[in-house]
Amino acid sequence: MQPLQYALVAYVKNSLGRFVEELRRELHPELGHLPAHLTILPPRILAGPEADALATLERLCGDVQPFEVGMDVVESFHPLTPTVYLRVDQAALRLHQLHERLNTAALDFYEQWPYMPHLTIVKLADESRLPEALKLARQRWSAYRGPRHTLVEEVTFVREGESAGHWTDLAPVPLGRALASRPRG
Repeated sequence: MQPLQYALVAYVKNSLGRFVEELRRELHPELGHLPAHLTILPPRILAGPEADALATLERLCGDVQPFEVGMDVVESFHPLTPTVYLRVDQAALRLHQLHERLNTAALDFYEQWPYMPHLTIVKLADESRLPEALKLARQRWSAYRGPRHTLVEEVTFVREGESAGHWTDLAPVPLGRALASRPRG
């Protein structure tokens, strides 16, 4: 049995997320159950116990303030994979910094490809469908009038599920520390 993989994501729960989820259901109904998300740490086998990984996340995320991420244009990772995605705008630097900060200790992992902040629309099983999917995604994105940004204020530690394409949320991890209330005086 293969070891389970883990990842860290920031769910996109606003109108932008719903736009991506609806488009994904249309382009690849078998993956329609996946929620819209930005991947902070791509899937990996842990370098230590799950509890250590979560403790590292809680400690390191406490010092990172929430930040806004905007989406730019529709692109593809072709020829590496038949994936259609929304490119992150200038906030990509903040996601890179968060990725670098968290890719440590029990979460440390050598990744096959350089980290590229993005919001996946669909990863197709059949590469021949890519041109059509890319064209439709660009048309829909051009016509979309909702918000093109999301606030990253929480990340979620997830584990690979029993079947392919299914992930289980293990723990939400808030960014930033809660401020202690000051006594009035």
